[in-house]
Amino acid sequence: MAFELPALGYSYDALEPHFDARTMEIHHTKHHAAYTTNLNNAIANTPLEGQGIKEILKNLDMNNNPVRNNGGGYYNHNMFWQILHPENKGRLSGPLLQAIEDAYGSKETFMEKFAAAAMTRFGSGWAWLCVHPGGKVEICSSANQDNPIMPGIGCGGTPILGLDVWEHAYYLHYQNRRADYVAAFWNVLNWNVVEDNYNKAK
Repeated sequence: MAFELPALGYSYDALEPHFDARTMEIHHTKHHAAYTTNLNNAIANTPLEGQGIKEILKNLDMNNNPVRNNGGGYYNHNMFWQILHPENKGRLSGPLLQAIEDAYGSKETFMEKFAAAAMTRFGSGWAWLCVHPGGKVEICSSANQDNPIMPGIGCGGTPILGLDVWEHAYYLHYQNRRADYVAAFWNVLNWNVVEDNYNKAK
């Protein structure tokens, strides 16, 4: 069965003024849609057809660039839309808060280090918060549409939070001010989903 472009679950203007409607619409209907179509084309009539996206990425031949780039783009954006919410849903608490405090000392220090990972990723890529078996969390970043599920990329754990720092994610509104975009991200983050991702992954 072919992969499908998921619905956002909210309108394109729902995240304003932090993420603008035009960027959201282009990001979803053009960029994510293209990754979805190209992934389906890349796996058609191959042994990968019919596998789940996590299975494909976990066992990926990293020299298979069409699947690497489009499979990563498909998976990464699926997570990105899910962890956004117009009301900054929930708050960091419970076992995830404890894991972050164990790793980074405080929520504030974690946010600073995560922002630094996003800001220091040269060119295009993603910043991630990953969880390892047992519940330990780790921040890392990856280039292009790579992610930590892929062999030899970044944390090596399960990503539970990801921030897109490709220019197409922010340039219409923020131009070259990536720092402002990263700061705005915290205003639309759905902590409830991130905590659910953590509880499932640990």
